[in-house]
Amino acid sequence: MAAPAKKHRAVKRILITLLLMVLAAVAVVALANLATVATTRGQVRTVATAADELAGNPADAVVVLGASVYPDGTPSDILADRLEVAVDLYKAGAAKAIICSGDNRTSHYNESDAMKAYCVSLGVPSEDVYVDHAGNTTYESLYRARHLFGAQRIIVATQAYHLYRALFAADQLGMEAWGVATDKGAYDDQLKYSMREIAARTKDFFAALAHVPVPIEEDPISLNESGDLT
Repeated sequence: MAAPAKKHRAVKRILITLLLMVLAAVAVVALANLATVATTRGQVRTVATAADELAGNPADAVVVLGASVYPDGTPSDILADRLEVAVDLYKAGAAKAIICSGDNRTSHYNESDAMKAYCVSLGVPSEDVYVDHAGNTTYESLYRARHLFGAQRIIVATQAYHLYRALFAADQLGMEAWGVATDKGAYDDQLKYSMREIAARTKDFFAALAHVPVPIEEDPISLNESGDLT
């Protein structure tokens, strides 16, 4: 009888250990998400309030975070809304330029050029729209805005569920940042985006706290000079 009892206690210890590990992981995820939202909520503005607050002293740039682009180069609804709000901020005088930071990891897919083309089609001068082809993740986009473009004061334009993570990264990277939510309605697969954001916030929370370096191969570019990164 001793052997079965000993085996039972060993299994119980393993189960308790696994349970504690799961609870610890849940606690880490919850705390990272709560801290991300709580520390950045006060930085969220509307287009109008951002324009009023920054009147006479505009931000260096609106950073638009990439999203899906259709094969013909048309931005998806979620990306078009981000770009339209960025253009509204630019035209309202809240920022001097727009940085289109997207994914261009293959020769057959180019978010950032499509983003710039859309901004120009809405009336923004081409020389005021900067293209970052290596904004593959939110943290990388903010890191490159700071260390490649030299942006010190930015407005982040993206949907509300995504905004807090981007603002947290900007804060930890030493930028003065405001955020404007670009939601103009319901989006397909919003539940999937929101669930995925929980894990992404956790990842970027620790990356931002650690100031994880992002390799930058290009020469720094001044936001006072026209030019694209190619």
